[in-house]
Amino acid sequence: MELKYYPDRVLRKKTRPIQEVNDDVMERARQMLEVMYEAEGVGLAGPQVGWGRRIVTIDVEGAKPQDRVFVNPLIVRRDGMTEQEEGCLSLPGIKVKIPRAEKVTVVAYTLAGERVEFDFEGLAACVWQHELDHLNGVLIIDKLPPTTLITIREQLKQLEEQVKKAQDQEA
Repeated sequence: MELKYYPDRVLRKKTRPIQEVNDDVMERARQMLEVMYEAEGVGLAGPQVGWGRRIVTIDVEGAKPQDRVFVNPLIVRRDGMTEQEEGCLSLPGIKVKIPRAEKVTVVAYTLAGERVEFDFEGLAACVWQHELDHLNGVLIIDKLPPTTLITIREQLKQLEEQVKKAQDQEA
């Protein structure tokens, strides 16, 4: 399992729910955590490792606990507005200010099948919104005004060239 980078098409696909947590899901979840921590990220969604399922790993505190994998998450409430600078493991080197809800309520399932509900605010709320955007094929660059996109156009072009070069080497 490896990190996928913009403009990889898998990042644009809407994910499907996980119907059953089996050994395959458990192993992929473990690998996702490894990829996230190795990349020094605070969150990772299935599409970012080429897996089109509704699963995220999130560890804003960096505590590396075992219960940081969430299946079929949904944001059921959003309150307030904030704007923070965000980066993305799939868009290395790009940091942009994104408007987000200041507080969110999330409902999800653990790998043990337990339904959980959390309230988050600040950075944690932004991370949840960012990762759930990935589950819907949405990237941070999709939330930018055209004037900001112009300022990062060269960086995006470089990422596109790097991915194309890697794909050509694989072929």
